[in-house]
Amino acid sequence: MSRTAPSESPGRALLTAQDLAKSYGPTTALHSASFDVAPGEIVAIMGSSGSGKTTLLHCLGGIIRPDSGTVRYRGRDLGAMSESERSALRRGDFGFLFQTGGLVPELSCLENTALPLRLNGVSRKKAHRRAADWLARLGVDHTATQRPGEVSGGEGQRVSLARALIIEPAVLFADEPTGALDSLNEEKVMRLLADAARGSGTAVVLVTHEARVAAYADREVGVRDGRTRDLVPGAAG
Repeated sequence: MSRTAPSESPGRALLTAQDLAKSYGPTTALHSASFDVAPGEIVAIMGSSGSGKTTLLHCLGGIIRPDSGTVRYRGRDLGAMSESERSALRRGDFGFLFQTGGLVPELSCLENTALPLRLNGVSRKKAHRRAADWLARLGVDHTATQRPGEVSGGEGQRVSLARALIIEPAVLFADEPTGALDSLNEEKVMRLLADAARGSGTAVVLVTHEARVAAYADREVGVRDGRTRDLVPGAAG
């Protein structure tokens, strides 16, 4: 993976969104929503179910296009990119971690972790070596030969985190990443995510409705009725 853009200055926004609107038929998911995140910053997007927070994340990650408004990554308008350019961003610059993990059940945990590199043309040997390093880093190297159905929920989510981080993304999008975990594994995954992201300068956009998960963030943004607002620590979305 290679990112040719110059390094951003500390505190300078890496990813920004301005006045996003998105509707699904008569239902408005986003209305004048704005957002920004800087390199190495963890921002929690908080809100109740149906508030528009996941739609916001999907617009920021280039998964869906907003009806209006702009999303810019390193100054480039995602809306002006072709689908192939957006796909390249999602393979190289953007990492994704979801509540269910999304691991391929037919592949071993090592193969799952190496998959993003293999899709980017990295050789099997090199990809598997880097995957083994990441599994060890996150304390789940013992799962390497096991398939996702043979590991615990906490282990599986750490494998998913290894897969998301193996490309060393500039931005990691995490949608309710601990929603299916017990409190002990939730704490483990969030601590590992925060340490790994801050250690590599990765910006993290974290969707959650749990205050204890949002506590790992540097800043909280609330979404309510499709609108965004900055939250003070402990405030409800």
